[in-house]
Amino acid sequence: MELTEPQRKEIGQHFVLGFHGTEISEEALSLIRTYYVGNIIIMRRNVSSIDQLQKLILQLQSAAKASGHDQPLMIGIDQENGLVSAFSSTHTKTAGTQFPGAMALAATGSLETAQSITRATAQELAMCGINWAYSPVADVNSNPLNPVIGVRSFGDDPIKVGHFARAVSDALTESGVAPCAKHFPGHGDTSVDSHHGLPVIDKTLVELEANELVPFRTLVDGKEPVASVMTAHIAMPKAFGNDIPASMSSSSNIRLLREKLCYAGIIVTDCLEMGAIVDNYGTPKGALESLIAGTDIAMICHTYSRQVDSITATYEAVLDGRLDFAQLEISGRRIRQFKRRFARNWEAVLSKKELPSQALLEKHARLSKDAYLRAITLLSDPKKTLPLPINSSILLLTPTIQSLNPAVDDQGVLKTKDGVLRNTAGPSYLAMASVASAYCQLNHVVYSKDIIINEESIRDVSAVIFVTRNANQSDWQIKVLQKLIETLPHDTKVVVLASCGPYDLQASNVIRQKVAYLASYEFTKPALEAAVGVIFGDHRAQGTLPVQLSDDNVRSASS
Repeated sequence: MELTEPQRKEIGQHFVLGFHGTEISEEALSLIRTYYVGNIIIMRRNVSSIDQLQKLILQLQSAAKASGHDQPLMIGIDQENGLVSAFSSTHTKTAGTQFPGAMALAATGSLETAQSITRATAQELAMCGINWAYSPVADVNSNPLNPVIGVRSFGDDPIKVGHFARAVSDALTESGVAPCAKHFPGHGDTSVDSHHGLPVIDKTLVELEANELVPFRTLVDGKEPVASVMTAHIAMPKAFGNDIPASMSSSSNIRLLREKLCYAGIIVTDCLEMGAIVDNYGTPKGALESLIAGTDIAMICHTYSRQVDSITATYEAVLDGRLDFAQLEISGRRIRQFKRRFARNWEAVLSKKELPSQALLEKHARLSKDAYLRAITLLSDPKKTLPLPINSSILLLTPTIQSLNPAVDDQGVLKTKDGVLRNTAGPSYLAMASVASAYCQLNHVVYSKDIIINEESIRDVSAVIFVTRNANQSDWQIKVLQKLIETLPHDTKVVVLASCGPYDLQASNVIRQKVAYLASYEFTKPALEAAVGVIFGDHRAQGTLPVQLSDDNVRSASS
């Protein structure tokens, strides 16, 4: 017995798959033509320019129509802004505008700013043919040691996180781009990265209700529920009674999200090639089990063989009755409604779209710059160190680049094809040094745990700008900073910039008494440039801290 063509068409709609290259590949064509895959995710590797991306998406949609698809493709992208910005320009490509991410936006304190940034983002995405953004992040970052969420979250207050996530969701929807709230039921209180292992959140359902679920409830309630929700590869044994990842759990998908939160929109998994799934189940089983557990769309971003194996495993499960095809058809009706709203029709996706004009991109750049400036937060400055004097001798120390997690890595070509680190400064820190050099006589040094600081090299320095990057998870940075302070002449000014999470000095009270302490919330080029403007007095630090730090002495000094 074999599946009918309509059945294979139906199954194809329940996957969102990625491919490699900046041109349509034979593998991508195979997925669309042979397996009727109805949804494609665009990765950073698929983007080299706005014009190129627009042409690529037009080719994808044309291939779908020519292959007999009933509706256009949903074209999704990880565009949270900030550190997760697959569409944004980098030092190697000119594409979309780099806008602030979640925690930076929350630091502005302005829901209006979050919405205006999101509308601008959606406008650029839509002009390229993207109709689905995997945003907003609705995770409450209650664990400062969280290796994968961190500044991708709007903060640690579940009510405020809900308000900002709702603002982003509404702005995307109004702009014709489908939002996707993630990572349900909440990835904020983990110390394990699900890209590498299976995190366990040891909370009861009552505890989840009080924290993790608050933003998601805000997003699914009301007149305009968020159009889609992405599920996390996290285990919650106390809440669900087993160690099955939420993405593969009917307790999470059906009993909690569908029944308890009354959600009727699209449920999509996070990528099923992450370590939490691959190492414990394998991608094909993960995909199948997620569909059985009530998922509408299974995401597989990278490997063609795993994508095909997952689809064929679904074929087999339908044929032998493990997966009820009637259940898929009910889910399929939700997908068709989703597509009618956001992919619309063939005329809409195949018509020639205008590229963003230079005037529009310049307008968006100004909007972004203003938001970044308003996000910079002065956490403390007990010695009134800021602003630093112009035309003085300044030592800038930035950390050697280390991998944070696969969601935010690849902010530049850091390694050769042989895996050798080739640019230890990182392009954003080099851009920061370039901007800072206009204010002072700058010496830029990339530091590692093995750096040797001698008195001779710093004797004539007026001030030091010491940049950290998640130093609360890499304490060698703090050890280098401590050694530096001990070696410096006592009247040397020291500024510490936390260029990712704002938690870096929360356990270092002695250091905080000696330095000015700033947070930029991300190490993107415009964030670091905004921080330089504050450090040298061109702008006032206006941001407020979106998280509570463990020591009450660390608070927003600019509020």
